[in-house]
Amino acid sequence: MAQRPKVTDRDELAKKIQPVILGADYSCYAYVRAFWEAYHVRSIIYAGSDIKSISRTKFANYHVEEGVDSEEVLIPLLKRVGDQLCVEGRVPFLVTCGDFYARIVSKHKPELERWYYTPVVDFDVLDFVTQKQNFYEVCEQVGMAYPKTRFLDCSLKGAVPNDEGFTYPLVAKPSNSAHYHYAEFEGKKKVFVIQTPEELRRVYTALQESCYDDSLIVQEFVPGGDSHMYALYCYVDKDSNPVFTVCCHVGLEDHHPSAIGNAAAIVPEPNEEMTSSAARFLKKVGYHGMCCFDAKYDARDGSYRFLEVNARPGRSSWLVLLSGINYAQIQVEDAILGVNPEPVEPKGDWAYVGVPKAVIERCMPNVPVKERVLAAYDNHTASFALDWPEDSFSQRFWARVNFEHQVSKFKRYLPEPDQP
Repeated sequence: MAQRPKVTDRDELAKKIQPVILGADYSCYAYVRAFWEAYHVRSIIYAGSDIKSISRTKFANYHVEEGVDSEEVLIPLLKRVGDQLCVEGRVPFLVTCGDFYARIVSKHKPELERWYYTPVVDFDVLDFVTQKQNFYEVCEQVGMAYPKTRFLDCSLKGAVPNDEGFTYPLVAKPSNSAHYHYAEFEGKKKVFVIQTPEELRRVYTALQESCYDDSLIVQEFVPGGDSHMYALYCYVDKDSNPVFTVCCHVGLEDHHPSAIGNAAAIVPEPNEEMTSSAARFLKKVGYHGMCCFDAKYDARDGSYRFLEVNARPGRSSWLVLLSGINYAQIQVEDAILGVNPEPVEPKGDWAYVGVPKAVIERCMPNVPVKERVLAAYDNHTASFALDWPEDSFSQRFWARVNFEHQVSKFKRYLPEPDQP
């Protein structure tokens, strides 16, 4: 079988690199644009379904592969594709969009590196930080605030949930989102806001009866709506030292059950306290690469409570490009050329938006971040992740359909304005 070629020269790399992207969400399209802007190369995308706002791009070759989110389908596929690319003299560069893709590639990284270079985090680190019990233990060790938390073992059939010491409402979510991807049950949500003990019992029982056998996290509900949320997009080098941190203030999130927590409006807002906390965490676990943290401001004590870390570029990675940082190029030079990235500061005043202005006007409460988002629509610094004027008419049409559809979606899933 062929092997990945060795490359030491930037000019040669630009001619031979072939990005391979797994998954088709907003972060996939950000990758497509980042690779094109850095190397003028069309990416190859593999996804489980036809997402027209991405598949119609002229800057990538899009392939639908049934069952591609399973190891049994994905790994043989990657081996075949990698072997063919190496025979053609290309330099395959493999990136992922979604926790389950990241986990599968990380798990098989040693064998896949025969063909591919990849910035996906090594499995021992990824497996550790993506198990939320470990995440909160490290938060405790490095002095990062987090909500009061308990773990309920879903492998214990017939067990009843222990909510002693908690008041309702509370938050419940899976401790392992990659494993949770494969669980099927009625009423499945990304995150549950639990109002009563009976509701907690129903959710816990549904998970016990599914294929999911990790923990269900039960947490205190930190008061406040979406505008209390923050996101930090980070990259650290091989010594776990910061390369960049883009700290952002969320204005509005998606409220569809399968997409709760995805940013619909977000603006840059540097915060040294959160940036320092994230850096301590990443240094402690020996992280290398890109990740994103979610945190929530707690008005009760003025703290920023960290909720989780995603060991991959997040769905809203387009905002890193808006900050003047081509993170894909940093990943490429780090993973292929062995160039230790120089620290870079984010710049620019922008708003990342996934919804029309009317949604912001109706759904966001009257808080300062709303004024910033609305001003960005007016001064044309608001940017939709799928809106690229250089792309094909078909892609731009379906991107606009996606964008305008958010009006009816938010009317259904957020019929009243979000809480302050």
